[in-house]
Amino acid sequence: MALSNPAFSRNAAFSAPGTLAATKTLSENELQDMYNAPSAGSQDTDRMTYEDTIGKTGISFAILVLAAVVGWVSVPVLGLVPVIVGALVGLVLGLVNSFKKEPSPGLILTYAAFEGLFVGGISQVFESMPGMEGVVLQAVLATLVVVGVTLALFKSGKIRASKKATKIFLIAMVGYLVFSLVNVGLMLFGATDGAFGMRSAELAIGPFNIKLGIVIGILAVLMAAYSLVLDFDFIQRGVNNRAPRKYGWTGAFGIMVTVVWLYIELLRIFAIARE
Repeated sequence: MALSNPAFSRNAAFSAPGTLAATKTLSENELQDMYNAPSAGSQDTDRMTYEDTIGKTGISFAILVLAAVVGWVSVPVLGLVPVIVGALVGLVLGLVNSFKKEPSPGLILTYAAFEGLFVGGISQVFESMPGMEGVVLQAVLATLVVVGVTLALFKSGKIRASKKATKIFLIAMVGYLVFSLVNVGLMLFGATDGAFGMRSAELAIGPFNIKLGIVIGILAVLMAAYSLVLDFDFIQRGVNNRAPRKYGWTGAFGIMVTVVWLYIELLRIFAIARE
């Protein structure tokens, strides 16, 4: 029955004994070509997989955490130098990695190092402020919770990236960036009295007074969570479409950028709540 199927009968491997396909002698060149041809397993090793992407993400975060430790211990000695250097170099490398067509592992890991320097330094600054003891631990735990819940919801299929949601996300991101730039400008020129600029302003919501920074921060956390969904969706599509293995670094970079953003937002929310 199998040999009556044209898909099998045209293949020499499924030809019946005594046929031309079965008795054909391969030339020396054909035998050499078959020997040199890559096996299916070796071809698969050059494809993007969840395991490989997780490994690349783990390496990136390991470097980020080590650099964060350096930033944490150096701030009491060097002041804000680690924070400023980490922020500026991290920003430049982040933009370079974002606009590169091909992922560069070296640049991504270098970004992780400088971003870690910034994260560790700014964390030390917040932790050393009066009344802020323990705020870093709160932000770390909250970040892990948000990442874990978002991953669980994505894995279960309860949340997915969509064109409409992504369009709303991009519009909200533009508005958030404009607000952040204006707020930084006002703080630099001394136009606001609060430690966090306009974020320290209070809003009257019914019988309650709530600081603007907490409202903005919650919206930013929601945007960061959706950004994580976009990162997970990118990795899922890359694996399903058998994208080249190197794009696992792109997935690792995206997750790293989003998690750092999420952590900074949560750190600021807890600090503003204690202000």
